[in-house]
Amino acid sequence: MTATIALVDDDRNILTSVSIALQTEGFLTRVYSDGESALKALIENPPDLAVLDIKMPKMDGLELLRRLREKSAIPVIFLTSKDDELDEALGLAMGADDYIAKPFSQRLLIARIRAILRRTEAAQPAAEGAEPQEPAEILERGRLTMDPARHRVTWGGTNVTLTVTEFLILETLAQRPGIVKTRNQLMDAAYQDDIYVDDRTIDSHIKRVRRKFRQVDPEFDAIETLYGAGYRFSDE
Repeated sequence: MTATIALVDDDRNILTSVSIALQTEGFLTRVYSDGESALKALIENPPDLAVLDIKMPKMDGLELLRRLREKSAIPVIFLTSKDDELDEALGLAMGADDYIAKPFSQRLLIARIRAILRRTEAAQPAAEGAEPQEPAEILERGRLTMDPARHRVTWGGTNVTLTVTEFLILETLAQRPGIVKTRNQLMDAAYQDDIYVDDRTIDSHIKRVRRKFRQVDPEFDAIETLYGAGYRFSDE
C-alpha cells in the first residue's frame, strides 16, 4: 500500500520541492501551510507519517505536536532550525520520532521517512489475508508486559502508550535485564539502515519513556542510567 506523508511548513518552496521529491519516490503527499489547518486534518484523516516544521505562525510545530499527541500516535519527523538544540530536545520530549535540521538533504529526509515507516509496519499486526507469521513472543519483566504483535505495553496492568521508536528502545533494554546497553546499541535497535542520530536523541527518548511510566507509577525507576556507559533495565 502506498504511504501518505503529510507536510506542514509555512515555506511554500519547501512544501513544493519536498512534495515533488516524495511523489517521485512513490509516496502520496498532503501539504499544509500552517499548524491550525493541519491539526484537524491530521486527526480526522491520519497520514502514515507527518513532517512538521517547528517555526510557523498561528500554531508552531511544538504546539501542533502537543495537540496531535492527545489524539494520535502517528510517526512525526520535525524540521528544526540549524543548531537549535532546544527545539530538538523539546520535540523529542513531546513524542517526535526524529528530527532533521534545516537546511536538509531531501535524500536524507526520504531515508529517515522510509526507516520510520518500516519500523511502524513491523510493529503492526499483519493485515487480513496476509501470510500468517509466528506471533512475536510477549515479553514480561516484573511489572512490565510488552506485546510486540499488538504494540501494547502495560505497567502493573495499566496501559502505557509508546511511539514505535520508544517501544523499540524499551524492548531492547527489557530483553536482557541488568545488561547495560550503550547508546549506539539503542540507536541500532531503533534506527536501522545506517541512519545516524546523536546521543541527545536517544537520551530524549529515554526521558520521555520514563515520564510516560511515571504518569502511571510515580515510583517507576526500572530504567537506570549508567553515566558514561548507557542504560539498563531492572525488573527487581
